[in-house]
Amino acid sequence: MFPLHDDNERIHGRPYVNYLLIAINAIIFLVEVVATGYFSDRTTTFELLEKYGAIPYKVLGGDISSIITSMFLHSGIAHLIGNMLFLFVFGDNIEDKLGRIKYVFMYIGWGIAAALAHSFYAMSTGGGEIPAIGASGAISGVLGAYLILFPRAKIYTVITAFFITTVKIPAIAYIPFWFIMQVIFSLVNPLGGVAYIAHIGGFVAGILTGYIWKNFGTRYGIVTPQIRYPRKDRQNMADMADMADMTTHTQPEVIKGSNFYEIIAEMPGLVDQSEIQANYDPNTQSVRIFTTGSRKYDINVRLSDIQDKNITIDQIKYLNGIVRIHISKQTP
Repeated sequence: MFPLHDDNERIHGRPYVNYLLIAINAIIFLVEVVATGYFSDRTTTFELLEKYGAIPYKVLGGDISSIITSMFLHSGIAHLIGNMLFLFVFGDNIEDKLGRIKYVFMYIGWGIAAALAHSFYAMSTGGGEIPAIGASGAISGVLGAYLILFPRAKIYTVITAFFITTVKIPAIAYIPFWFIMQVIFSLVNPLGGVAYIAHIGGFVAGILTGYIWKNFGTRYGIVTPQIRYPRKDRQNMADMADMADMTTHTQPEVIKGSNFYEIIAEMPGLVDQSEIQANYDPNTQSVRIFTTGSRKYDINVRLSDIQDKNITIDQIKYLNGIVRIHISKQTP
């Protein structure tokens, strides 16, 4: 079961950090291949793993640098391609959600959490001197965060059994299935060549990160909203939060261009964009976004630097719980 891509639309352009991570992994693998004769030179291969791999007893002794270097080493082309495929499919949306700098730190943090989990386990089972390599632990963290932040995303997946076919699987089904398989493999073959405990440790760290980001990020300043609500609108939103069918999510985001605004807001549970209405009020210089179906949302977003410009709501798009509203501004 291999993921190809998802239907989760990015908001902030191309995921250059994710591309860079993939490129670095590929380049370092080429260096490995050249240096070891595609791992045929056992002495050089051993020296490489000894120097740059995450050896459990060294990791628990404080050698954090070896964790970071080990995250970019791979034991073969299949190991590399499998990891990079998952990073390509899931990492772009995590970068888009967290931002580039935070994504780098979270990626490394998930890798460290994975290495620590593996090291504690390896030391308890007599494998404290065996080096571990690969980006799997960090990428498992990406999957954990993705599950929390984008549970309704659909993953286009290749199924290979008696036949080959492509299906769309919700992230809330695909990723837990992947995690359950890691747990099963860790129990069935605990002393095999794959560090499944690292996958589990990274995944749990990603779950925790996603939960904190989604539920407490704005409150503690981790997430920086790009809009400000006036006092009246904040009170209106507080009143609406008491409605039985009103679901509170992260604050809407406003992207400001030279001649346009684009508002992005979370509105999960709608059938399609026909349920969404948007009106501009020139007196308050705000856009009211509301729904007409059974799931009720009512949000006011104030625009800045309007001055005497004409405002036109051009387009409303809805995909995977995210509404995007494009607004043109023209000077009369």
